[in-house]
Amino acid sequence: MSTKITPGAIRFNTDSMKLEYYHLGSAGIGNLAAGEWVQITTDSPDIQTGGTRIFSLAGYYTPVNYVDDVYYINVATTGNSLTFGELTLGVTHVNSGNSDRTRGFSAGGSNLSGRTDNIEFITMASTGDSTDFGADLTVARYGMAPGSNGTRGIFAGGNHTPSGTLSDTIDYITMQSTGVAAQDFGNLTTGRQYPAGSFCSSTRQIIAGGQTPTNISDMNFITMSTLGNAADFGDLSGNRNQNCGGISSNSIRGITMAGSDGSGLTNHIEYVTIATLGDAIDFGDIPSTGSNGALSASSIRAVRLGNASPSYLNTISYVQIMSTGDAIDFGDLSVPVGYQGACSNGHGGLG
Repeated sequence: MSTKITPGAIRFNTDSMKLEYYHLGSAGIGNLAAGEWVQITTDSPDIQTGGTRIFSLAGYYTPVNYVDDVYYINVATTGNSLTFGELTLGVTHVNSGNSDRTRGFSAGGSNLSGRTDNIEFITMASTGDSTDFGADLTVARYGMAPGSNGTRGIFAGGNHTPSGTLSDTIDYITMQSTGVAAQDFGNLTTGRQYPAGSFCSSTRQIIAGGQTPTNISDMNFITMSTLGNAADFGDLSGNRNQNCGGISSNSIRGITMAGSDGSGLTNHIEYVTIATLGDAIDFGDIPSTGSNGALSASSIRAVRLGNASPSYLNTISYVQIMSTGDAIDFGDLSVPVGYQGACSNGHGGLG
């Protein structure tokens, strides 16, 4: 007498030493028989990378010193940054950072020779210097909004001429396709630089605020898996810019921290819900006013690294993304730095 197996039943296979579940499929459709035991697999950033890290990529820290250093923190803990390596294509600042699970990218920026179209990457689970991506942005520029859905890396807007012309160009790269140049994605609703924040889920990127050249409150969004122009998302509570540096969201909420609001510097923190359309909501405050630090995130925490105005600082602050409240001290960067790129292997665009 045969025993009927209920679809969804779970067993431990003592031969393979794996958990399995029973899937009731349709014979001849797909890769499954009419009924079959299927191995249960799990995945997480920790399995793939050894833990969630946030990286500070190059920057600027005195009136005469560019930085090519890469520092990192382990986001689940608190403490001071550790040295990772260096960017190898030259010192730069106001560069933008994004990432998939394994590679962290620095693109564009301004260096001793002016604006650059360089793209380089680090392998985040290790330590060491960056590698040339082997291809460039469509236009050399700085102050872009970075995005990523784990497959595509996005670079939106920026400043692309010596006269200060602001770009509405959106570029994308396929992050694991080394040597393939950036491609045109579409356009922002208006040219802008220095966004107050850039937020990603696995489907959307939101570009919050920035300069046009005056500070604005407007937020744009794109659907990263397609091509096309940006659309209106809503507004920040006021006009604001900041060198956001990286992606400061989990898959649900985007967080912007501090910046310049047009009348001066602010310590205000706001958030948006990425899947909806609408205006930003008050979250709390960071310990002091400031602008031009870098923002990045894990699935749990949003982090602000460094500061450039009114002074260069080495402070790191964080918030728990799904709560509200004031930021908490995390530790310190190895040097005071601002205007840097940033990236992580656990931001919201990775699901």
